[in-house]
Amino acid sequence: MKCAAHPDVETDLRCGKCGRPICPRCMVQTPVGARCPDCAKVRRLPTYEVSARHYLIAAGVGLGVAAAVGVCWALLWGLLPHLYLYLLLAAAAGYAIGELVSLSINRKRGRGLQAIAASCMVVSFGIGFLFIHFFSYYFLLGLALGIILAVVRLR
Repeated sequence: MKCAAHPDVETDLRCGKCGRPICPRCMVQTPVGARCPDCAKVRRLPTYEVSARHYLIAAGVGLGVAAAVGVCWALLWGLLPHLYLYLLLAAAAGYAIGELVSLSINRKRGRGLQAIAASCMVVSFGIGFLFIHFFSYYFLLGLALGIILAVVRLR
């Protein structure tokens, strides 16, 4: 018997649903046995199926949170006695942006959403920097930490 998808491969396997001959390369193992790719209906998880509408919602929520976080950074800058606390604030900002973007689109995940969250973190850093007018390497370290946490929340 020859595989239906690969005519040069001999096989004794058959799809458990339709009975079509399949080889080990095209076989999909399911809880009920070996299936051909058509019967197994291989598709992505719904968590990773993100529509254009979801991207728009995520961008809107992310930019709103980024603006609020940027203003909070500017207001809290004078109250922070040490630059080390800035790192904690940046980590909290990244976590908040990632979490709120995730919540706004029903916990969807994906690379596009990670890019949106990272961009929103950069926007919040930029808004905060507009008000502070002071630069330190702690800012870049905090930005990197915030981006990492925002992206991890959407992985």
